[in-house]
Amino acid sequence: MGAEVNSTTYTREQRQQYREKVRQDLDVFERMLTQSSFEFDRPLTGMEIELNLVDEQLEPTFTNAEVLERIADPDYQTELGQYNIELNVEPRPLPGRAPLDLERDLRASLNRAEKLAEEANAKIVAVGILPTLMPEHFTTEWMSANSRYAALNEAIFSARGEDLWIDIEGPSGERLERYADSIAPESACTSVQLHLQVQPSDFAAHWNAAQALSGIQLALGANSPYFFGKQLWHETRVELFSQATDTRSIELKNQGVRPRVWFGERWITSIFDLFEENVRYFPALLPETTDEDPQAVLSAGEAPQLAELRLHNGTVYRWNRPIYDIVGGRPHLRVENRVLPAGPTIVDSMANSAFYYGAIKKLAGTDRPIWTRMSFSAAEENFHQCAAKGIEARVYWPGYGEVPAVELAVRHLLPLAYEGLAEWGVAPEVAERYLGIIEARCRSGMNGASWQIEAVRRFEERGQDRRTALHSMLDLYIEGMHSNEPVHTWELP
Repeated sequence: MGAEVNSTTYTREQRQQYREKVRQDLDVFERMLTQSSFEFDRPLTGMEIELNLVDEQLEPTFTNAEVLERIADPDYQTELGQYNIELNVEPRPLPGRAPLDLERDLRASLNRAEKLAEEANAKIVAVGILPTLMPEHFTTEWMSANSRYAALNEAIFSARGEDLWIDIEGPSGERLERYADSIAPESACTSVQLHLQVQPSDFAAHWNAAQALSGIQLALGANSPYFFGKQLWHETRVELFSQATDTRSIELKNQGVRPRVWFGERWITSIFDLFEENVRYFPALLPETTDEDPQAVLSAGEAPQLAELRLHNGTVYRWNRPIYDIVGGRPHLRVENRVLPAGPTIVDSMANSAFYYGAIKKLAGTDRPIWTRMSFSAAEENFHQCAAKGIEARVYWPGYGEVPAVELAVRHLLPLAYEGLAEWGVAPEVAERYLGIIEARCRSGMNGASWQIEAVRRFEERGQDRRTALHSMLDLYIEGMHSNEPVHTWELP
């Protein structure tokens, strides 16, 4: 959800004070990287899962406040849209059989939440973009009652000075073109975010590895092919999120001003590179300051909150985001991987996360790292190709040339992931369960997006119009989601 804010509008003086404070925080953070002790007693992983709410007709239901009141669990929070909620998973160690315990606990938590949501006439759906979401659903009050969301909406449109233009064309030739007078389309983008705590000296290698891997993650895990009734990218969420939060006018785009949803533009040598770029390139959206003197706090031997720097960092939407945080008075650093969509099942999400954690371990630790052999622009091109074409995408990879993403995964990246999980100390049966799902997905050519597309095609062949077919597909999807069987095993209509 992000940090709370106290206002939705800001004065020029507040903006100037905030800029000065952010730069002061950045200077202190640079000192901390060379002088401070960051917590890294054991590898910890975390997960956030964004979810959708639908009614009995499988239309979005704008009742998250009532649903959350019934769930009454602090792990569940609001998200941008009133038809969204978020499940935050407590950080856990990766080794041993811990992932199997996490799968069991997540399924139990969602089963409980689903039962309580039904008391509010709602169902919970884990999917990258809710297929039955349509433009008319945003003609009434849609935003959650949270000052941060209202402030972001105001800031983005003040910066743009005009309505958003959404223009996405899919590989199938279908195209969506329309204006938006709020950031409502952003609320359609629901994801799974993976966190990995790392030492400062290892951060750059893990971030670079995550960037290189992100396209393959999308190819294997795409689950967002429909938006406003159109079949667009296999992972439409990537392009929709970019356009729905764009603070730039057309003229600023033409000048090469960087977007706030950003893949980046270079490999890094330190986490400081990312924070410094965020401060240098992006004006404040939420310029709220605190009374903390970070220099004095650091000099006293304590970890400063650096609230302004963290707030600013939270409004630059990198697909792999750097995180500075404090727990129990000790600072730590995390790579937040924001690439994956929600769903289709908990076991699919666990498989996606096992592939990520295993592969990144090996890619970050190799003697001749991938980022010394592949240009950053090639990694970015892989990312967009895989978002557009999903499991059918082709990618470039050193030593393999241009190759189908699934072939690269089976021949090269899955073996690396097995080795990486073993190095993390993950039990062999855990690796077999989750990475076996990824391999079967590759060999079948079926992930969440391709299953949705094929199901809708079959319903349309039987004479259903697109809207009816989307509802029929979602009904089957929800059945499969609750089965917790991997999506590549689901029956098609």
